[in-house]
This record gives sequence, C-alpha cells and structure tokens, in this order.
Amino acid sequence: MNERDISSPRLLLGVDIGGTFTDFALLKDGQIVTYKLPTTAQDQALAFLTGLRDLGIGRGARIFHGSTVATNALLERKGAVTALITTKGFRDVLEIGRQNRPQLYALVGRRLPPLVPARLRYEVDERIDAQGNILRSLAPAELDAMITDMLAQGVEAIAVCLLFSFLRPEHERVIRNVIERYRRDDESHRTLHVSLSSDILPEYREYERTSTTVINAYVAPLMARYLAHLGDALAGQGIGDLFMMQSSGGVMGIEAARLHPARLVLSGPAAGVRAAYHVARLSGFSQI
Repeated sequence: MNERDISSPRLLLGVDIGGTFTDFALLKDGQIVTYKLPTTAQDQALAFLTGLRDLGIGRGARIFHGSTVATNALLERKGAVTALITTKGFRDVLEIGRQNRPQLYALVGRRLPPLVPARLRYEVDERIDAQGNILRSLAPAELDAMITDMLAQGVEAIAVCLLFSFLRPEHERVIRNVIERYRRDDESHRTLHVSLSSDILPEYREYERTSTTVINAYVAPLMARYLAHLGDALAGQGIGDLFMMQSSGGVMGIEAARLHPARLVLSGPAAGVRAAYHVARLSGFSQI
C-alpha cells in the first residue's frame, strides 16, 4: 500500500469488516489498492478509521461499507432488550410462526426462543379491518402502564406491529408519540428506539411483518451507536459520502441505515455475492 493524500472525486473505497480482518479495496483512476487490518472487536469503527488514515483518504471520497455488526448481534443474541406492542390476541405470532420450521417432523422439536420473551409482549385493545376501517379505536391511556413496566424492565427498543397497520398506520403512530412523550419525561434520559411495522415492512402477512419489525428494533440501538460514531468521525475528516451495503445488494445512506437496520443483517455477505457476480461477468460467464 503506497497511496497517500488521496482526495480525487473519482476515488471509491470499499470497506468490509469481518470477525477477523477489516478489508479495504481502493479504486482510483482505474487502479485498485487493497489493504487489510485486524478487526478491533471492542470498537469495529476503530480499524475502519485507522485504515482511512493509513490510506490517506480525504475529502471527496465515496465509501461503501459492508458490515456484520447487525449480523453478529442477531446470531449471537447480543441485541437490545426489546419489547413488542401488538393488537389484542396477536402477542404469540412470534411463537406460532409458519409451518416451514426446523425439524418439521420431530416429535419434540427444538426451537430458538423468540427475540422478545412473552413477558415483554404487550397487547392493545384496538382493531383495524382488512379494508383499513377502524373497528375499535386505540385508547392512548392504556399505554401508560405498559410503558412504565417496559422502563422498569430495562427495555431499550420497542417494536410496534398492529393488525392491518400497513393500510392505516395512525394507531401505530399514536403509540410512537406516547412513547416519545415518556422518553422526554424520563429523568434518566435513556434512549428508546421505536420501530413501527408500517414503516419497516408495510405489507400483509403478520408473522413476516412482526418478525422483521422485531429484528429492526433488536439491532437498532447497537447500529445507531455504531453509525453515529462512524458518521461523526468521517464528518470530522470532511468525508460525508458513506453508503451502507444492504442485504439486497444495494446501498443506503447513514440516516436510512439508522432507521432500517434490519436491511443490514446480510450486509457483509451481500457485498461478497455482488463482487463475485461482477467478477464472473467480467470473466465471460453468463450463467451465474
């Protein structure tokens, strides 16, 4: 590695943080420079920023980052203490799941416990029908005891998933507003991350929408801290163009990543697949 003081607007940098190494691939004027550092497990942003300094990355750089922060948090069950608020009668959607499950024919199957335990799953007495009509209005007052109990149990993130909210999200938004009020009034000034299913996955099928919203809430605090630390450090160096790899293989900005961290669960692996596809096409393979 011998590039220094690079500030060309044509500079593109890819950064992938794995469990062992943090890898850098720098493209400038058609030339590729690769660089590798040991991953700093206690603070993954540290190796990232050290690599930028070693490579001499400056203003005008565009950085594309594949991350396993959300991946590892989910696999290792090291996400936030998360609660779920859902429509009355649907608190066990996470437990019931779908028919396609591990060990389908085992008499005594083994399943991982859901990310939200039963004691942190709360029901509200509201109902919206399949056409988006309000059958039973939400009473905000019933949320007071729930939120007080959540705070007492150390909840850091809340997933809100109400029946048919993708057609009419106003009840979910009322819940978010009430939580925001509690957050402002809380003397400890703790941060409560709220994920609404009508924002995260606004489509039908309760299990998929609920589980995705729960995953989003579960990794949100960790990703918010990581992205804030990384974003502030890059801004201090005059670098504002940071894009996160999504599980889909596309990219998203830091603010979108903060709001939708569930889209980063396969960020690092997706970057590898996209790279393999690109190399295969360049090598003349059409059946990939």
